[in-house]
Amino acid sequence: MNETMPTKAVILARGLGTRMRRAADVDLDEDQRRAAELGLKAMMPVGLGDTSGGGQPAHPFLDHVISELADAGLTDICLVIGPEHDLVRDYYATLDLSRVRISFAVQVEALGTADAVRAARGFAGGDRFVMVNADNFYPADAVRALRRAPGTATVGFDAAAMVSRSNIPADRIAAFAILDTDAEGYLVDLIEKPPADVVARFGPHARISMNCFLFGASIFNACDAIRPSARGEYEIVDAVRWLIAAGEPVTVVPVAEGVLDMSGRTDVPLVAAALASRPVRL
Repeated sequence: MNETMPTKAVILARGLGTRMRRAADVDLDEDQRRAAELGLKAMMPVGLGDTSGGGQPAHPFLDHVISELADAGLTDICLVIGPEHDLVRDYYATLDLSRVRISFAVQVEALGTADAVRAARGFAGGDRFVMVNADNFYPADAVRALRRAPGTATVGFDAAAMVSRSNIPADRIAAFAILDTDAEGYLVDLIEKPPADVVARFGPHARISMNCFLFGASIFNACDAIRPSARGEYEIVDAVRWLIAAGEPVTVVPVAEGVLDMSGRTDVPLVAAALASRPVRL
């Protein structure tokens, strides 16, 4: 079956920002401190903030995320936010957008990633779409490769490349979910918080999940069907497992790229430096 490459993206921007709110001995400017105190990771200003030295003016981190998705061919963007996130709505209402369309879906309560995806059902409208986190910067090449995949798919980021090309410490990467695949490259399971012996078994080039998925309408059936996890949340990994159990093939797209992470205050200087010279075009 020939499938059209998707142009829609759902960005999960409802997170509570607990780690970002925690104090850390990091030098942040006034706007960055305000974003950190509010827990608005995606709205963290990054960039040099001074065009005289050739750098880009400071943009919210989410601007960089969206610009990179547009570079990859995703032009219809849905931000899943909370009902209290007027700051996000108001900011994007002021922009003159030339490359993307931005709409919003409201996740009333922070009930997990699968619940956030479910909030975007109307936006998807039966089309395939890419789902990503708002606090991660995914390279365009990785997203392009995902868009070319058939059906349901996810990016498997090479662990060694993540260590060398991201701002995420190796010990944190070792705790990320490993994508276990069969001989044909289809997903068998997501191994969350893998123990040391499992990490060693998969080796330095294990395929790591960074919540970069390509979904079709079937994901909403899965999100409706699953039960809350032990944390009391509806998890997208459980919805993906439901799809696999129902017989739907999930392709793992191997990519040797890094992903920038904006989880806590200590990430801000590293991410700002990495994105300082990257243009933002929305």
